[in-house]
Amino acid sequence: MSTLMEDDIKRWTAKRKTALVLEIIQGKTTVAEASRAFDLQPSELEQWVEEGKRGMENALRTNPLDVRQQYEKKLSDLQEAYGEAMLELRARKKLA
Repeated sequence: MSTLMEDDIKRWTAKRKTALVLEIIQGKTTVAEASRAFDLQPSELEQWVEEGKRGMENALRTNPLDVRQQYEKKLSDLQEAYGEAMLELRARKKLA
């Protein structure tokens, strides 16, 4: 693991998360190794990696979305999925 990582981390700052996510992406460590080393849930680390990848993708866009646009897009996507799920439930009720 990186020298940026202390053995006893009490608070995971964005800088520490970034360093760990970069180590995972670069193949210097795995989610399982980091999970054991820092007593973190693998699912939490996987979420950090996914968020890091999304953030990188946005940062490398020609016209990056600002934080508000990102949240509005995510909210819109979730509302759309919710609406579709509700329609499907209503259709199933009518068939039953």
